[in-house]
Amino acid sequence: MKKAAQSLRVVDRPDQPRKLHSRPTPLLGGVGIFLSFWAIVLFLIFNPVFGIERISNGLIAALISGIIILLVGIADDLRPLPAKVRLLFVATAILFVAFHAAPWLTKITNPFGGYFALGKIVSGTLIFFWLMGTTYTVKILDGLDGLAAGVAGIGAFIIFLLASVTKFYQPNVALVAAIFLAACLGFLIFNFYPAKIFLGESGSMFLGFMLGVLAVISGGKIATALLVMAIPILDLARVAYVRIKRKQSVFIGDREHLHFRLLDAGFSHRQAVLFLYCLSFLFGITTLFLSSLHKLYALGGLLVLMAIINHYVGRHPLLTKEGRSP
Repeated sequence: MKKAAQSLRVVDRPDQPRKLHSRPTPLLGGVGIFLSFWAIVLFLIFNPVFGIERISNGLIAALISGIIILLVGIADDLRPLPAKVRLLFVATAILFVAFHAAPWLTKITNPFGGYFALGKIVSGTLIFFWLMGTTYTVKILDGLDGLAAGVAGIGAFIIFLLASVTKFYQPNVALVAAIFLAACLGFLIFNFYPAKIFLGESGSMFLGFMLGVLAVISGGKIATALLVMAIPILDLARVAYVRIKRKQSVFIGDREHLHFRLLDAGFSHRQAVLFLYCLSFLFGITTLFLSSLHKLYALGGLLVLMAIINHYVGRHPLLTKEGRSP
């Protein structure tokens, strides 16, 4: 994909202050992840092992939606699309898979005991907003080399572990999570700092989308994925609040996100990425032994940690759409 991107001149040029690379870098890395992941999954769907046929309907729906998201991302990499147009296509794709996959999420755990039963409409609506959230969270997270692919890989690894233990034993889900993890790790060989190829819009959105899908088809491991991605989700919410408060568009690019602020505070590129890896892994691994109520406490602890980090990490002025300080 690197050679293809260079041949087609689909490269990311360092033409804005928030872009940290020093020379044009090929995009379309996400296409490589997409093709390698789905090549193996489709092979297994037609040659079933470990009961993968039980989740094949959800996977095929995810493939169809994933193709739409991938194509929208590629189009944006070739020539930037208006943010609202991109959002419309992504939302339509996710709407399809959300209601197709609604039977996978029939109930959610009540942290204080028991379950909340969900109808198809409520289930589909929850899945839609969940997948939109994971898709755009990982997209925003793709600001430092290796960060988005690494966090998505950590999420897949935690889901793999959960689906492998006796209490939640789901060998089919564990297998798909392992394939997704392998695709992320294979890409990280070329994407860890200094990156030789970037995910591109297509890749960052696909990673977030697929991680969200894994959480759903595994029987609602949403709390697991939420704890893995809680820091970037909370950071996204904070930045959106700041922009709205300042009457700025939520779609502009800037250096207000946590990963950029870590750099401004003195972290090296690798230190910032590894620090965020550690946070994602530590809070994700707690889901292996925490009850639903304790996961809620862990999320509360994350809120406190986020407030502490936000207080101590240096600030950087927001940038305008053209990438200049106002």
